[in-house]
Amino acid sequence: MITSGFNSAPVSKVLVFWVVASSIVASITDTKYYFYIQIVPHLWGWGQYWRLLAWQTCYTNSTEVLFAATTFYNLRIIERLWGSRKFASFLLLALPYTLLLPPLLLSLLRPLTLGHANYLPAGPTALLFALLAQYHAAIPASYQYRIGTSAAAADRTPSQQTTLPSPSQALNALRTQTITLSSKSLSYLIPLQLALSQFPHTILPAAVGWAVGYAYRNEVLPGTTWRVPGWMVGQEAKSGHGRGGGARQMEILRRRLEGENAAGTPVEGGGEARRRPLARLLGEQFLGNTGVR
Repeated sequence: MITSGFNSAPVSKVLVFWVVASSIVASITDTKYYFYIQIVPHLWGWGQYWRLLAWQTCYTNSTEVLFAATTFYNLRIIERLWGSRKFASFLLLALPYTLLLPPLLLSLLRPLTLGHANYLPAGPTALLFALLAQYHAAIPASYQYRIGTSAAAADRTPSQQTTLPSPSQALNALRTQTITLSSKSLSYLIPLQLALSQFPHTILPAAVGWAVGYAYRNEVLPGTTWRVPGWMVGQEAKSGHGRGGGARQMEILRRRLEGENAAGTPVEGGGEARRRPLARLLGEQFLGNTGVR
C-alpha cells in the first residue's frame, strides 16, 4: 500500500518545515548575510568561526528553498525504509562532516585557484546530498524506459552498415541515439538543479555530501551502528512503558502465536494446552480434532 504525506516519516516532516520556516525567519529578520561563508574575510580576516556551525541553518533564496523542501519530501521513503530512529541517527552522525568538511576543503582550494574559490552558499545542501546517496544505493528502480527519436540503426541496409559513415550521417546518428532512464531519474532532477543553483559554488557541498553518504553506506565513518534514544523519535511509547515494555510486548506476541497453534484451546488454560506435541498437532490437521489427549 502506497502511503502519502508524512505518514511514518516524522523526521522528514521536521526537515521540510525547518527548511521553509528558517528561510522565512531569516528573511523577516534580515539576517541572511550571517549564514553564507567567505573564507576571506569571514574566517581568515575577521575570525567569525561561528559561521562554520551556522551556514547550514537556512537557504537565502526562495528557489533553493523550493528545491530543498521538495527533495527532502521525496526522500522520506528512506525514513520509511530504515525507520525514524536510524534515519535520525544518520542525520546526526553525518552533520559534523557536512558542516566542517566543505569550509575546510574550500580553505585549501582557495590558494590553488588564486582566490577565486572563496564563497560557500548557505543551506543544508551537503546534508541533503548525503541523504540522496542513501536513496541512490538503497532504493531500486521499478521500471526503465528509453527516449529516442527513431531507430535509424535498425533501418539501415547491410551495405550502409559496412561502409564508413559520412560526417552528416554521424551527426544524424548522434541525434537518433536513445537514452535509457528509470523511474528514479526524475528524482535526481530537482537535486541537480539545487547543486547548480549557484554554480560553481554549490558543487563543493553537494560533492562532499555525496561522499559522506557513501562513506556511511560502506561503514567507513565511525559510529555507524550508533542510534539515538527511542524517545527522541517517539518510539518509547509505542513499544511499551519503561525498560520492560519491549519484553512484555514480545511475551504478548508469543502467547498469541501459541494460542493460534493450540487450535482454539485457551492460552491461560494450563501448561498442557500450551505445550502440545508436534505429532499431535499434525494429526489434528489431517485427522481432525477428536478430543483425545
